Amino acid sequence: MIHITEQAAKHLRELAQEKGSPGLRLAVEKGGCAGLQYSMSLGGPLQGDEITERDGALVAVDPESSSHLEGCTIDYTDELTGAGFRIINPRAARSCGCGTSFEPGEKGSN
Repeated sequence: MIHITEQAAKHLRELAQEKGSPGLRLAVEKGGCAGLQYSMSLGGPLQGDEITERDGALVAVDPESSSHLEGCTIDYTDELTGAGFRIINPRAARSCGCGTSFEPGEKGSN
């Protein structure tokens, strides 16, 4: 299960409404400086997706990515260095400095 912070839910609802989208699609792809990278796009769930909702904010994760994202938290930060959604992934052995890619931890570890 993925967790969505209150701040992330608020900004996701606003973004989805502004763009006319049902929610956020979150996936993991090969690439990035740490081996795997997060991919985010606006869109609705597809068949087989894991769906998480908080206060009307919807996040869909494809079945191939769900094992890498189990227990993750989606947060939203608005800092001087930039604003945006941030993934806090307890399953990552390490993450890159920008936070968009990660190296997966040992299988079965949290």
